[in-house]
Amino acid sequence: MLRWRLLLGVVFSAGLLGLCWLDARAHTPGAWLLPLAVVVSLLATQELSSMMVARWPVPLGLAVYGGNAAIIAATWAPRLSGGALYDHWTWPALTLTASLMAVTFLEVVRYREPARQTERLAASTLALVYVGWLLAFVVQLRFAGPDSAWGLAALASLLIVVKFCDIGAYTVGRLIGRHKMAPHLSPGKTIEGGIGGLLFAIFGAWLSLCVLGPRIAGSSLPSFEAWQWLGYGFTVGIAGMLGDLAESLLKRDLGRKDSSDWMPGFGGVLDLLDSVLIGAPVAYAWWTFAL
Repeated sequence: MLRWRLLLGVVFSAGLLGLCWLDARAHTPGAWLLPLAVVVSLLATQELSSMMVARWPVPLGLAVYGGNAAIIAATWAPRLSGGALYDHWTWPALTLTASLMAVTFLEVVRYREPARQTERLAASTLALVYVGWLLAFVVQLRFAGPDSAWGLAALASLLIVVKFCDIGAYTVGRLIGRHKMAPHLSPGKTIEGGIGGLLFAIFGAWLSLCVLGPRIAGSSLPSFEAWQWLGYGFTVGIAGMLGDLAESLLKRDLGRKDSSDWMPGFGGVLDLLDSVLIGAPVAYAWWTFAL
């Protein structure tokens, strides 16, 4: 299992770096990364649907798959017109609203008798918000800064901080972890591991903002003060751990160990995204208002 984890980790990292390299040289920011985000949204929706079906016979409909893909695609709409199509969030918000209206309309049209329609609507709403809307924050980070010049640095900072937090929590927890953080939800997580994860996250913030950031974004990226990278690492790390626990809650309640088993050692797409999805809005807030 460890061999597969290392092998897939290298393959995924190399593939993502290659796409980032191509995207940095594309005429339109996001041209190479946006299709990846759409595919990820569809895979994550499928995994969430399969987990729900295991407990309730309420599979997510095509409107949810299409809605999540459309929310991600809608984040790109202002860039097609040079930013003229209103602000960055108008089209994703309208798309989310239209998707919610669509799934509700479909339930109204096909209603014949009570058949768990409320549960299906609740599941569809969760999928649209948890996958589509939160993933839209990740996509929006690609367009950070003037003319999207900071975008790749912003994306890298999010991924580095949350993954460093994961690595730190796992390593420190295995070495000195004694006190359980959430024994009924995720027995393997410890308070000591959480503290170690936050220290790793802060180091990842310094590394990504102060060392790698200028090399990725160039001279347009401002220099960051200590309170900025400290605060960024701490808050994004906390959010990442909350995201990990949130997915553990879903899996525990739905009777699943992993969101999928097609990636040995990693589980599924949602298992890779859990900390990223909740960390993304916090990272976006920092890049928008404080960085």
